[in-house]
Amino acid sequence: MNKRIILGQIVSSHIQQDRWPIFELAFRPFFLLGTFFSIVSLVLWVGSVIGSVDINPYGGGYWWHIHEMLFGFVAAIIVGFLLTAVQTWTQIPSIKNGALAILVLLWATARVVLLFPSSIPESLIVLIDLLFLPVACGFLAYPIIKVKMWRNLLFIPLLLAMMSCNAALHYAFLTAQEYEYLGPAADTMIMLVTLIIAVMGGRVFPMFTANGTQTSRVADIPWLEKLSMVLLIAAVLISANTINLSDKVVAGIFIFTGLCHFIRAFRWRIWVTFKTPLVWSLHLSYWGLSLALILKGLAYINTGITHSIATHALTVGGIGTVILSMISRVSLGHTGRVLRVNWLIHGAFILIILAALMRVIGPFIINSYQTTLLLTTLFWVLAYGLFLIVYIPILSRPRVDGMRS
Repeated sequence: MNKRIILGQIVSSHIQQDRWPIFELAFRPFFLLGTFFSIVSLVLWVGSVIGSVDINPYGGGYWWHIHEMLFGFVAAIIVGFLLTAVQTWTQIPSIKNGALAILVLLWATARVVLLFPSSIPESLIVLIDLLFLPVACGFLAYPIIKVKMWRNLLFIPLLLAMMSCNAALHYAFLTAQEYEYLGPAADTMIMLVTLIIAVMGGRVFPMFTANGTQTSRVADIPWLEKLSMVLLIAAVLISANTINLSDKVVAGIFIFTGLCHFIRAFRWRIWVTFKTPLVWSLHLSYWGLSLALILKGLAYINTGITHSIATHALTVGGIGTVILSMISRVSLGHTGRVLRVNWLIHGAFILIILAALMRVIGPFIINSYQTTLLLTTLFWVLAYGLFLIVYIPILSRPRVDGMRS
């Protein structure tokens, strides 16, 4: 009997050691696969634009590009981050192992059927794609409700609102009403992501700054925090066409929103972070987000700033930059490593900023749209490619401190 017990313990220990670290917590697979997919989807789309790649995805090339960058790339990163953070918030184990593998498979299946849609009915494609966010919501809500941490429940309606934007994108394609629904749905999704960044930024950027620079934390100004969030919620509602206002009023709201968030970012003291890449990159991303909101306002009043330029200032300069910075930091912290990056990640931060500058300024200094697009994509691919080179070993191996995730 004793020999059987000892043998069982040995086998159990062996199985424990052989578990796949990639499925220990949600940040691991979603950060890796999300960033890899952003590279693949951009290369395929730009290749199709310049005529060197032949793809025939669900929705057509333009629809697919918008959808996959928002719901293939960004949604994966957000879900990976939230399903990891909820374990820290609640001290209750989050989704992992087999259940996490199934959620990842659901996300990946949607990417495949959207790129190769001819093999299955459109209704099944839509169902597979729409399932990801509500299923993730269930895994996110359970620990929050169990410990009654009601403050963090706000992420549930935000994710469900994102699912509604996804449904609207599908509706636009299936009913051939892209003009009426495609733009508002995409804009609303972008503003919802911006809102999440603003909420999380207010919670962690001042703390990261204080911890990373060994300086005192900047205290919040309650009225500024509330006003900044209210204005962003108004921007979400405007983007969804639920508020009917004149272009000048809309422009004023976006410009004022950007100014409020610029003041917020300025108070976090970027000047103390210049020797700490994991912090200054976050600051610059938030400055970019604030500037993009102002540009979005200017686009409504015929200033030479197009809607496309303002949108890409938000998506590349704000969202793309903050994602690269956050996943670089979170991946180190949650694998037990020192919060310090090497020169390759320094370069990645610079490259993603160059991608944003090229996409926003390029149209004014380069006559060729294709050249601007190629250079922007090149900088993005290099930036996120460097992330993968550095972080594939980190995210695919156990924590270095021996602790359980």
